[in-house]
Amino acid sequence: MLTTNSFLSCNETVKKPVPAKPEKLIAKPLPANWMWLRPSLGKTDDQWKIIFAQIKNAGIDAVLPQIYSSHETLFDHPTLPVKERLLERLIPLAHQAGLEIHAWMWTMPLNNPDLIEKHPDWFAVNRNGQPAHIHPAYVDYYKFMCPCHPEVQDYVAANVEALAKIEDLDGIHLDYVRLPDVILAEGLQPKYNIVQDKEYPEYDYSYSDNCRNQFKAKYNVDPLDLPDPTKDDNWRQFRYDAISHIVNDRCVPIARKFNKKITAAVFPNWESVRQQWHTWDLDAFLPMLYHNFYNAEIDWIGEQTKAALERLKHKKPIYSGLFIPQLSPAALADAIDISKDAGAKGTCLFAFGSMESGHWEVLTKKLAEKKG
Repeated sequence: MLTTNSFLSCNETVKKPVPAKPEKLIAKPLPANWMWLRPSLGKTDDQWKIIFAQIKNAGIDAVLPQIYSSHETLFDHPTLPVKERLLERLIPLAHQAGLEIHAWMWTMPLNNPDLIEKHPDWFAVNRNGQPAHIHPAYVDYYKFMCPCHPEVQDYVAANVEALAKIEDLDGIHLDYVRLPDVILAEGLQPKYNIVQDKEYPEYDYSYSDNCRNQFKAKYNVDPLDLPDPTKDDNWRQFRYDAISHIVNDRCVPIARKFNKKITAAVFPNWESVRQQWHTWDLDAFLPMLYHNFYNAEIDWIGEQTKAALERLKHKKPIYSGLFIPQLSPAALADAIDISKDAGAKGTCLFAFGSMESGHWEVLTKKLAEKKG
């Protein structure tokens, strides 16, 4: 309806309404405490509700279910074989329990037989010229791909994108974002009956054609022609950068495009796995501070937490990864305190399947104290 106020004289100025300023998006805070979880298949929704309630009641805020372990998936993947469409079931159940859910995926290993047969050129090669899918280091599943291969980069990015497109997923958690250990943690070497007092050629990766050609194009020398490849700073940095490129330039932009948090499980002895993770643009880092692997006392967890924060210049949060199979309930309590005192934002426990009643009791008490 028109009224007399609807008409203005020629001398009057129409005041246009000022558009409302868009609300500032408030970034969702990261969880305080996390738990890795290898899902058991065949469980009902009610069984998962019980599991998630137990985890939440203990004070954990986020679960990291392993949904891709380099051969088949537990979510609806567009190209890889799907063993069970589980992740899509777990997301609403976890949310109902008050838990975030971040999908844990393997990054650089590939153990899918069909893809190995189709793409033998995808794999990292050691200094002896042996490709990882034929001569894997240490264990059979160490079939690591070459980070310099463009198709490998595309493959990893596609796996991240397949997860990022799942609307209600909270985040993506990268594991095995590295090359094989050129030197194993000293506590693990006796398990494989080896002594690694230097970088031996059978464990030193990657000398694939792609890596060698790209390095030669940049530095005018084949890494195999270096006087001592293990002592060449450029060659070492080149391999750090190859892994970092996959993280920063391929994985992170996809996660951010779909508004997903992105984190990674990383090594404290990062040089030994060519994993310069303090240069990565992730939302948070979950270093695996398994002190027994390094023949260290429990205080080492705090030392490594402080060292990691210093390398990151305290710009990103650290969640200390704790290895439950080698922690008594009392030691778990100490490890949580040590981590927090050293500056960790929280902890991440490996893993749900290793938790016993004493661990649950201590965890519930300790995390209640931290939040209180």
